[in-house]
Amino acid sequence: MKKIVFFLRQGLWVFVLGGLLTSFWVGKVIEPTYVLESITLDVMQDQQGLYYMYKDKPTYIDSIIDEKDSQLLLFEQSGWQFKPQVTKELIRVESLTNGIVFQLLSLKKHWSFWSLLPAILTLSLCWLTQEPVTALLLGVFSGALILSQYNIIEDVLIASLMRESSATMILIYLFLLGGLLGIWAKTGAAKAFADWMTVNFVNGPRSAKLVTWILGILFFQGGTMSVVLVGSTVKPLSDKENVSHEELSYIVDSTASPIASQLAFNSWPAYVQAFIYVSGVSFLVTQTDRVAFFFKSVPFCFYAIFAVLGTFLIAIEKPLFIGAKLQNAMDRSRKKGLLDAPNAVPLSSFELQKTQVPSSYSSHFLEFILPLLCLIGIAIGTFILYGSPNISLAFGLTLIISFLLSLLKGMPLLELINGVMDGMKSLILGLVILLCAMMIGQIAIQTGAGMYLTSILGQSIIYWMLPVFLQIICVCMAFATGTSWGTYAIVFPIAMPLAWGVAQYAGLAHPELFMTICFAAVMDGAVYGDQCSPISDTTVLTAMCTGCDLMDHVKTQLPQATFAAILAGMCWTLVTILFV
Repeated sequence: MKKIVFFLRQGLWVFVLGGLLTSFWVGKVIEPTYVLESITLDVMQDQQGLYYMYKDKPTYIDSIIDEKDSQLLLFEQSGWQFKPQVTKELIRVESLTNGIVFQLLSLKKHWSFWSLLPAILTLSLCWLTQEPVTALLLGVFSGALILSQYNIIEDVLIASLMRESSATMILIYLFLLGGLLGIWAKTGAAKAFADWMTVNFVNGPRSAKLVTWILGILFFQGGTMSVVLVGSTVKPLSDKENVSHEELSYIVDSTASPIASQLAFNSWPAYVQAFIYVSGVSFLVTQTDRVAFFFKSVPFCFYAIFAVLGTFLIAIEKPLFIGAKLQNAMDRSRKKGLLDAPNAVPLSSFELQKTQVPSSYSSHFLEFILPLLCLIGIAIGTFILYGSPNISLAFGLTLIISFLLSLLKGMPLLELINGVMDGMKSLILGLVILLCAMMIGQIAIQTGAGMYLTSILGQSIIYWMLPVFLQIICVCMAFATGTSWGTYAIVFPIAMPLAWGVAQYAGLAHPELFMTICFAAVMDGAVYGDQCSPISDTTVLTAMCTGCDLMDHVKTQLPQATFAAILAGMCWTLVTILFV
């Protein structure tokens, strides 16, 4: 047995060193393939000047050049010789049919199959070792070597941590969320809420999971906001009712992004519409047209529908399909009271597992509900007023309210500070994984993994096969990069013109319906891939907020999500054959 373990360890070392050496070789020897990406923009004007919408925010334009003066177009026409200094240009194109059109040109590159190497190394090591931090760092180092960024500390790690998104993650999920969970644990507010819900609403695992499902539907903003709010709210309740952490994390994760594409009164339509303009397509001309097109696709987002329905059936324990690993987790928690597998490493440490309320302090469930209502109210209110929820403000004010409320009720200041510190310590491992996942996502984009997958899977497709092929492209890309929104930015500018061209070539009677189905396939494929990826921020956050082992969450969620994805692919194919 010892010899087997020894050889396995040596094999892992060979795997790691071989992957890094191969990455170095690729960066030194393999010439990248350049691709010039063009996105047609809706350019508008206000008092500050010309701008276009990106991620639901106006991006103001510094300069516009004529098509004939474009360095990037010249680079493309020269057969990719004489590489220019710029990688982005906003050009003005005169069209006979549409007048003046503005296009954003971006110079991208990929290393063909080798672009996938960082993601392959990361995912392989994740499955082999069940230790995500090492696997993610291996992927980051591999990508840095391909990009010839040898000063990894400064060029990759520090540069990534200095990004606004990384600073936001540290602020929200370490200081604000960690502090809030620590206060709730120290004051006993979470346990008091669980006790109150048990007496008034919940009388077993089914009702606890049903409450989780309902909250997942109500928090339809999707993504990180949804999993944090729902996971941190229901965990004490579900723990009390012996709901395994694998069950809880599956329901929380599968009612986050899927429901956001169904109840899309959020920032998703405004973000996605920027990538789906197709020249000459009348129903995609203006931003209003494209947002309306987004909502028309909602009934065809079959994966989202099946995913949300599947979590409901799991909640009431009447599943249409359930994987063996999730069933084992359910049996283990009900019969033995074990919320995690024996060898699990939960992403929420013991500081939040046990409530240590000072003997002089009296806990009350309102200490949990009032801050939670504040959190939800600010998030929804800022969304209504400004078009996107201000999560930092919501968590910041909620933490302050919880802190002051505890002081006014008599909690000693030192005890409260200790609770905040314990809460922060409990989320350090999860935050490290989250930041590493963001790094590997950026690496995958820079190495062109998404573009390569699109190029090899998007050619020569029979029209009725196109929706499923687009689904596969997006699944592979989102799983490898850990981001659905990043996948949209890469795939939609290619997929929508492709769908229109296929529809015209095949002489389809209902091209708009066909494009709607293809659009839904891209939306759902990216959501499924992101949801199941161990390097996705929402996957990591779900495990953090539900106290689940990351890889246990991935492995128990994958069968049910895959079943829903297969059903969705069948539905898109049937609708295309029968009605398009």
